[in-house]
Amino acid sequence: MTDSKATRLEREITDGGAEVATLTLANPPLNLFDRAMLDALIEDFAELSANPPRALLLRAEGKLVSGGVDVHVFDGLSVDQGAELWRTLFAQIIHPVEALPCPVVFAAHGLTLTAAFEIALACDIILAAPKAKFGLVETVVGLTPSMGGPQRLAERAGSGRAREFVMTGDLYDAATMAQWGVVNAVHDDVDTAARELTHRLAQGPTLAHAATKKIIEAWRSGGVAHADSVTPEVSGALFDTADLRGAVRSFLEVGPGKATYTGR
Repeated sequence: MTDSKATRLEREITDGGAEVATLTLANPPLNLFDRAMLDALIEDFAELSANPPRALLLRAEGKLVSGGVDVHVFDGLSVDQGAELWRTLFAQIIHPVEALPCPVVFAAHGLTLTAAFEIALACDIILAAPKAKFGLVETVVGLTPSMGGPQRLAERAGSGRAREFVMTGDLYDAATMAQWGVVNAVHDDVDTAARELTHRLAQGPTLAHAATKKIIEAWRSGGVAHADSVTPEVSGALFDTADLRGAVRSFLEVGPGKATYTGR
């Protein structure tokens, strides 16, 4: 590990005037989740939460997305210290990813293990290259994935498959993950596809995307009835946005698909 930061957070403006952020795991060759990587991600997500873009892309540089967690992180922890580690990572990484009021896309170009995959599962959309492989292999150190991986995998793929995935510690390819509904799509050039999708989503109705996330989060925590109960207020608030008013006028005057959005 050098003195340089283990991640890189960049912002850019799309041709349509929307701000997109790209967060890159930038500590190859393994992009291990050591203390420096975790601290860098905590800092990055604090910045993104304080100043959200209109879409976020998570990616990695190097041959691998990540070889997983540096086992030194676990060495010598007491019961209380282990529990506190997971509380911190939920509070400062996983939950902030899910709470961002914008679409979040994860691009997996290669091997994606443990913490990196758990972060991917907290994102809205996962894209993968054909050669990508995914694993929650914590059983090799007598642990279970504890950054939300089992439950978020169960949500996408079903509880039986989540149990198999975690208990075997096997690696699963992108095609299988797409078949299971974990990966949204497989692309030969996943980096380009992910950037194009992130830019497209950034130029959309950002507040409507945030409302979609709130409704789905209500379903996740309380089922269809709870989601139904929050939808009128969450969706109703969109009628006070410039994007909705402008898009309705555009639809009526020139037809569908011509509206532009500012995120307000």
